[in-house]
Amino acid sequence: MKYYLALIFMTLTLSVWGTSCSDDAPIPETGQQIPPGSTDDDDPPVNPSNDDDDDDDNPMSNNLKITVGSASFTATLENNAAATAFKALLPMTINMSELNGNEKYFYLSGNLPTASSNPGTIRTGDLMLYGGSCLVLFYETFSTSYSYTRLGRINNPSGLASALGSSSVTITFELQ
Repeated sequence: MKYYLALIFMTLTLSVWGTSCSDDAPIPETGQQIPPGSTDDDDPPVNPSNDDDDDDDNPMSNNLKITVGSASFTATLENNAAATAFKALLPMTINMSELNGNEKYFYLSGNLPTASSNPGTIRTGDLMLYGGSCLVLFYETFSTSYSYTRLGRINNPSGLASALGSSSVTITFELQ
């Protein structure tokens, strides 16, 4: 009898699951709001040959803007799975904590893909992932024995250490 009840329960569960996961309904992109009564089909078609230089809405852009107070820095993201997953989280404003007088860190709510390796030397301006969820921005150059997944690097990190200061700091990351 227990076998038949379990079989009926599994059949009902699969039936409900199969009908609730429909590919018919469009799913809006993160941050996009669709007014009630309309669909994504109301949007004009995208012209792939449009060559304007406005990369603000380009999810494939590897140019990152990092803002700390009134200071802004540009960074270039890597072409890897971790950086792609990081871009999907942007824009974000976070409070990064101080560690060791050379880095700011923040634990993301979920894990990103990793391809950890030991860089040997951390450079000022390196943006790395420690483990799967710890975002780290380095503001001093030093040797390390730890492994990280490289997300990107600030193009010109001069002034980064003074902008970040010696305590926790609010930082905004956004695509350019």
